[in-house]
Amino acid sequence: MSLKKSADKPSIWKGLCWMVGIWLLSVLALGAVSMIFRALMTAAGMRA
Repeated sequence: MSLKKSADKPSIWKGLCWMVGIWLLSVLALGAVSMIFRALMTAAGMRA
């Protein structure tokens, strides 16, 4: 019976890419939400 270690354990690079991808999407989502809030506040008459 032969076991492949590469099939059992995901690559460190694959995991790292997932983490970077999730981080990037969360940063983009936070930026989009902040732009929406800024537009709403500007529409309500609040200006910096």
